[in-house]
Amino acid sequence: MFTGIIESLGKVTNVKVDRGNIDFTIESEISNELKIDQSVSHNGVCLTVTETSDNTHTVTAVKETLEKSSLKSFSVNDLINLERAMKLGERLDGHLVQGHVDGIAKCIGVSVNDGSWIYKFEFDIKNEMLLIEKGSICINGVSLTVFDIAENTFKVTIIPYTHENTSFKKLKEGDIVNIEFDMIGKYLARFNK
Repeated sequence: MFTGIIESLGKVTNVKVDRGNIDFTIESEISNELKIDQSVSHNGVCLTVTETSDNTHTVTAVKETLEKSSLKSFSVNDLINLERAMKLGERLDGHLVQGHVDGIAKCIGVSVNDGSWIYKFEFDIKNEMLLIEKGSICINGVSLTVFDIAENTFKVTIIPYTHENTSFKKLKEGDIVNIEFDMIGKYLARFNK
């Protein structure tokens, strides 16, 4: 379980295809603290650490994860958002995030708004019932608040701190992101079917 508050940026240093899986090696400030079998959010996708070294760690993404996320497009030198699993008893600064990505969205607009950035995303309309105005969403592992929902689009605002300390600073129109809808909203939608 995660909170959507990014702990560190990581840089992809190696991508290795192994049958239907892909192994990613990541260099980051927290890699030397990780242990094998730990769960870490990589752009919002919960992956298990399989190897560690001084300043890198390796994770494996299986076919199911690759089909539902943007991980298959990762390449060497890409920056990604990292967050270790939350500890019980800590403050929950974002929202409850499982790291189980629901799908992808496409960035269709970026604008500067007097010191902040507004990003507009297009997503699969079949999931429109999972968004509410001022509700939570996780984009590439970042807990954000949704606004201006219109059919299959929504917007989020990024403050300067988040822009500088996450991969949002590299996100541009046309880029694909991982999204995870609010867990409580998903249960409510399922309950009301």
